Amino acid sequence: MQRSTSLPPTGLVRLSTILKHYQISQSGWYQGVKDGIYPKPIKAGNKSFWRAEDIHELIDKICAGAGQA
Repeated sequence: MQRSTSLPPTGLVRLSTILKHYQISQSGWYQGVKDGIYPKPIKAGNKSFWRAEDIHELIDKICAGAGQA
C-alpha cells in the first residue's frame, strides 16, 4: 500500500509532507520558522508536526500575494 502524499485539510503533518507542496529546502523552512515567516511546529518527543490548517493558510496567503515567503 502506498502512502498518500496529499496535504490533508486538517490534522497534523510532518515536514516531509509539507515540502512536497511547498518548494523550499528543509533548512530554509526551519530558518523561516525561526524568523517567524512559517508556523512553529508542535513537538511530540523528538518529532515535529505542523497543523495542516496553518499550512493551508500559509499557501493561501502566498497565492493571494499577501505572503513574504
